[in-house]
Amino acid sequence: MSIRYFKITLFTAFFACSFMSFAQTQRNWNSKKCAVVLTYDDALNIHLDKVVPMLDKYNFKGTFYLIGASPNVGNRIEEWRKAAKKGHELGNHTLNHPCDATLPDRGWVGAETDLSKYTVARAVNEIRATNALLKAIDGKSERTFAYPCGDTKIGNEFFYTQVKNEFVGARNGEPAYPSIKEVNLDNITGFVEINSTAEQMIAKVEKAEEKGSFVVFIFHGVGGEHSLNIELEEHRKLLDYLKKNEKDIWVAPMVDVAKFIRAKQ
Repeated sequence: MSIRYFKITLFTAFFACSFMSFAQTQRNWNSKKCAVVLTYDDALNIHLDKVVPMLDKYNFKGTFYLIGASPNVGNRIEEWRKAAKKGHELGNHTLNHPCDATLPDRGWVGAETDLSKYTVARAVNEIRATNALLKAIDGKSERTFAYPCGDTKIGNEFFYTQVKNEFVGARNGEPAYPSIKEVNLDNITGFVEINSTAEQMIAKVEKAEEKGSFVVFIFHGVGGEHSLNIELEEHRKLLDYLKKNEKDIWVAPMVDVAKFIRAKQ
């Protein structure tokens, strides 16, 4: 091997290693390697009783998607207001949580909350009514939306289009690890957690970090109160991991991450 060829090969290898190292250490998410959003759906009592205190202990802020007509909202307004004052987001999960009963495995959907029977005008009015309620609770004008059951259409019409300017973004339940430029803020990806272990959830965070992306966790029951449940201890272990790796992971409410993405796009 000639000295000239050896030098070229050495330089190429050095450049490749440097590039890989740079790619692996990019900090595109608020100066962190990835972002994590902790979201909690359906305004459950356990969110106020167990989840908020646990998040506060770790100094993390979550997003709680509230159903406007839920008794757990009306009966505990002051507690939701207190959570919002601590920095947690109160997101819009509609007034009545309508889902499309014509889809598979939707026998549990009642006639009064069957999205397929809604008009777009009704869906829009209920979303706006919930926004008014949430603003009365937290005094804020910026928040995000979450599609009940991940249903985005009434017939062939994407109903969110009529209210999209009233939100920073809308979360769905389709798992993916997009780059900042690839994120569709009208249909933000997310991972629904059902009986997940901390190890499984941490693996998703590590995947997001590897890809320079973000992960949105979608929780319902956390230690009970919902058929879509994870154990409270597994949730705590996830938070513990996020805290120990805070230098590389940005944990923030959906509204903050969506605003960040919008600014970068």
